[in-house]
Amino acid sequence: MSKAEELLGREISRVNRHLPSSRPTLAELMKMEEPFVVLRDGSRHYFRKPELEYLSSLVELEEAKNLRIPIILEISTLYRGYFRVRGKIAVKVIEILLDQYDPLEENGVGLYPRYLLPRIRRKLPTTTTYAFITE
Repeated sequence: MSKAEELLGREISRVNRHLPSSRPTLAELMKMEEPFVVLRDGSRHYFRKPELEYLSSLVELEEAKNLRIPIILEISTLYRGYFRVRGKIAVKVIEILLDQYDPLEENGVGLYPRYLLPRIRRKLPTTTTYAFITE
């Protein structure tokens, strides 16, 4: 690994310190009095209960047991002008929010134009987060 790649890797790690150390499921968070996760920098991030309830209304009970929160919106060096969402249930939620959901198409990965990010973040400010990725 070159010095430049190593430096870039450290910088990406620093930028992503806001990511959670672990991601509980929606069902687990719904049971908590004050739902939160511990971030990589040691601080806590709290989720708004009404937002969690809204997410619960978008998915089936079994899906809530598998949907990891926060939903990660990946900003990648590979897809300029786009962001990526991984996970069948997370993709379903994002596509419902964007009025693009087709129940006949179940995608494990979704790629969306970046201009849609504010629309998602307005509806799900505490249950989504960005991750910066080099590929």
